[in-house]
Parts: sequence; structure tokens; C-alpha cells
Amino acid sequence: MRPQVNDAYWRFAAQRHRIFEDRLRGILGPWSRDEILGTFKFCNAYRALDRVSQYLIREVIYGENARELSAEDTFMRIVLFRLFSKEATWEEIETVSGGLKCSSLDIGLLGDALAKLQSRQPIYTSAFILAAPSGFGYAAKHRNHLALVSQMFKMGGLGSALGKASSLEEVYEALVAYPMIGPFLGYQIAIDLNYSDRLDFDENEFTVPGPGALRGIAKVFSDPGSSNSQELIMRMVERQEEEFERLDLDFGGLLGRPLKAIDCQNLFCEIDKYSREAFPELKSNRSRIKSRFVVSGPLLPLHLPPKWGLNLEEVRQREEFGAQFLDDHPELSPVVASL
Repeated sequence: MRPQVNDAYWRFAAQRHRIFEDRLRGILGPWSRDEILGTFKFCNAYRALDRVSQYLIREVIYGENARELSAEDTFMRIVLFRLFSKEATWEEIETVSGGLKCSSLDIGLLGDALAKLQSRQPIYTSAFILAAPSGFGYAAKHRNHLALVSQMFKMGGLGSALGKASSLEEVYEALVAYPMIGPFLGYQIAIDLNYSDRLDFDENEFTVPGPGALRGIAKVFSDPGSSNSQELIMRMVERQEEEFERLDLDFGGLLGRPLKAIDCQNLFCEIDKYSREAFPELKSNRSRIKSRFVVSGPLLPLHLPPKWGLNLEEVRQREEFGAQFLDDHPELSPVVASL
């Protein structure tokens, strides 16, 4: 283990989460004295808090018509959304389909609509790269993805397999059995599916490191010994309380929810990025952080899966109190921002 990088992993987790909490409460920036965190864009310590995951939970899974959806409808919506991971693309799909369900999945109609949208703006996220699929014979990537989802949700297909799954790993295996769904994407979609109330598996029972996480693991662990990457991720899950205490870091988790395997996996990816500035001597095939941090506006109200049982009403009351307090005492805003 490299002690400096290991310590940076935990400090990053604590500081990045504090930044999120401060922004959620309406506290004005700057939110960190760490120049790297203040300059570059990083994901949240908790995957569910990132903007796209929040949109997925709020609009795709638990939107206003969620009660009208069958389990298979919910699964299909999640898979299709994650293939694009773009809010504007999803809103076009919802508009054209009249509210996406398995019964309204018309891949020709949606393919034409997305082709028009693509002539004006990107329809895929730039957060991660999907291979350009051609397994269904279309020249356009989005038409192949639509055809893939149509195949997945034929009678007796993925929806049936998910209904029979007895573990998060079985959900993952059902996904990667399909073309164009590799290990990284399969794991991400499995976690997305598990946000719904149709599945309820422990996120700590299974994990798959992505390419960025593998780079981060190599920077934290100079010699992993006999442990594989999955075991090293679980080591971080198990040691988190001890490490935060050792470093005297104030980390209360997400309303008391500790970091799960998906979060520790993502944090390895983020510490890989952070290390490019903090520990440039640790070489990898990535040498710089591409995205700089730009405030795009206040955070939307927090949405989390209801089955997690977290007290969001308490959060909303704190947000309202904090915003009202600063409205009543504008002279204190610079003081609060400097804390």
C-alpha cells in the first residue's frame, strides 16, 4: 500500500461529500480549501448523488407515473436510459413514446426522433465511452441500442431473468449475456436496476471494477499481494469507519448510510483522477484531468430510493432553514462561504 495515496482516498471521500452537503444546504462557495477539488470536476462520494443518477431515480424510476408501470416496464426504462445517460435524450424518448412502456417501445419511431435530435445536439453522455455497436445491422449507434433493448425485453427475455434473480451477481450475469453489454456497463446497469423497488439486493454482495477503478487500485496498492481487485474494493468498504477515525475525518455518511461497494469502486476511479495532480509521479495511461469544475446552478432536492429508509424530510427541513437564514442575514453569506 502507498500510505499517502490511501490517506488521500479517505480525505477525498470526506471532503467531496462535505462539498455536496454544503451545496445541498445552499451554502455559498468556495466549498474546499483543496485546490484540486476546487479546480477540477469529480464525481460524488456516493454514486446515487451524481446528477445523472439523481435524474434516473427521480424521473425514470420514481416519476409521477411510476405506479402505472409493471416491473418489466421499469426494468426496460432503466436499461434504455442508462445506454444514453442523457436527460435531453430521455425527455425526447418520453415525449415521442407518450410515456415509455414496453407496449410503446417503437424502435423505428424512436430511432427517427433521436436521429433528428442528434442533428442538433449530442444524444449520448460523454461521461463514459460506449463501443459503437453494429450487431443489429444499423449504421447508427442509437438504432442498434434501440434494437438491443427491444431484443432484451421480448417475452421470456431479460425481464423474466431479472424476476428470477436471487442476487446482484445474477442480475449482472443476465445483463452481460447480451451483446454490447460489457462488464463495466453491465455492473452499472445492475446497480441502476437495484435502485428500483422491483429488486432489493445488498450492494455489498458483488462488485466489478471499471477501468478507472483499476487504475486507482494500482495507485493505492503498490503490492496487492494475493488479493484481487474485488477483494481490495471490499477491504475499503469494511475499513471505512476505522480509516475515517484514524485520520480524524468527520464523515457521517449519507444520512447515516455508509459507503457501499459501488461507492468505493467509484472512489478508486476518482482517486485515480485526483492523483494525476496530487501524485503526478504515479504514471498511468491518463496524465491529466479533462473536466474543470463549473457551478451550473443550485442542486435539486435530493431523491433517493424510498426502500433505503433515509430521512429526506429532515434534509429538506435543514435546506429550507439554511436558505431562509441566509435570506434573513445576507451579511453572513461571505462568512458561511469561508467556513
